[in-house]
Amino acid sequence: MKNPTRRDFISRSLVVSGAALLAQKNAWAAPVEKVSSREWPLVISTWPFGKAANDRAIEVLQGGGSILDAVEKGINVVENDPTNHSVGLHGTPNAEGVVQLDSCIMDGRNHKAGSVAALERIANPVSVARRVMEQTKNVMLVGAGAQEFALKQGFQLSPSTGGASAKAAPVSENNHDTIALVVLSREGHLAGGCSTSGLGGKLPGRVGDSPIIGSGLYVDGDVGGAGATGVGENVMRFCASFMIVEFMRQGMHPTEACINAIKRIQKKHPKGTDLQINFVALNKKGEYGAAGTGRGFQYSVASGAFSKVLQSEAVA
Repeated sequence: MKNPTRRDFISRSLVVSGAALLAQKNAWAAPVEKVSSREWPLVISTWPFGKAANDRAIEVLQGGGSILDAVEKGINVVENDPTNHSVGLHGTPNAEGVVQLDSCIMDGRNHKAGSVAALERIANPVSVARRVMEQTKNVMLVGAGAQEFALKQGFQLSPSTGGASAKAAPVSENNHDTIALVVLSREGHLAGGCSTSGLGGKLPGRVGDSPIIGSGLYVDGDVGGAGATGVGENVMRFCASFMIVEFMRQGMHPTEACINAIKRIQKKHPKGTDLQINFVALNKKGEYGAAGTGRGFQYSVASGAFSKVLQSEAVA
């Protein structure tokens, strides 16, 4: 075999260096989206209205509450906000004028989860979902059964939310929002929750991704958690939150994981139609991020040192 010359060595080095530079150019560059463990707990949630939920969750944890208390009480803030028309009983009704609520909660330490769907006249569905998780052997209760369970657990019926029918409008960013929230405790534990009144003008009984474990929310205590907001059907068909957590398990930064999930979905989704899906994610190392279709969306992050609203990465 011919011994390599100096020219051969330089040529090969240039090829390797060029390939490395090209790979570096094409690689996704993770922004500085990480919070030191010294500043934990850390909370991430969807939309600017998630900021109040985050602040409450941090307050609960700093006051000695559990991570599930933080998830529940944080989401309760948005559920009880009379100005929010996409979460809680003040949300937009379905096509028959009735508000039906969907919610779930998940504990990453043991993969326990609770969920309710098409729940009527109960103000805090995430609290009912937590009772399902802690007081039953089930994961999900729906409709009249969910309401009956809530009443047996001591929840009160709110005044009827029935009324004039809501005309089913074209799906837009104005008639489907969700609070999806993920918490990383000071001890490094993970939990999350999701709550919504669903798509305005929806068919009675329609359930989106929000109460579906692996779609609207997924938390793995060894890896991280992810939550979704947008058109539920487009999230649900791909188990998107589970996909994002699995991407993080492979070593992707949370933002990169959200972007890659959207790109994978885009390959299967009919061309020329608007996906309208957005995600937030948080991993066990304290890295966080988000991404959404179109122009992206705003999300909220809080820790022991800050609380702010950020603009997510946009995936065209």
